[in-house]
Amino acid sequence: MMDSTLTIAPDLLVQDKQAEQLGSRAKLSAHQLTDAERKKLKKISQDFEALFTGMMLKSMRATVPEDKLTGGGKAEETYRYMLDQEYAAAAAKRGGTNSIASMVEKELLKRYAVPAQKKGGGTAGEEQ
Repeated sequence: MMDSTLTIAPDLLVQDKQAEQLGSRAKLSAHQLTDAERKKLKKISQDFEALFTGMMLKSMRATVPEDKLTGGGKAEETYRYMLDQEYAAAAAKRGGTNSIASMVEKELLKRYAVPAQKKGGGTAGEEQ
């Protein structure tokens, strides 16, 4: 007859304990984000949106046939690529509440367990 008790390997217990310790350390250090670090997260988010939008514009351009009027060529291809990158960067900087950059930034802030800022300057959990 087989014994129906559940045993957990010691290495799994060690891994679980390490994960718990890392999580508690992250929560402790999360409230210590400076304004410079928050700006860095915002910049990373905007760069991600610009990259994504640039890739999308490149894919969209690939579906449109080459313009015979301007002649095409490598110079025009390079110019269009640079123009698309500028469009993407401008769209990412303009942002908005439902932009990709703002969503990525919110997720990064959640990842670091930072309370959301209210418009009045306090955190969402504080009353003013």
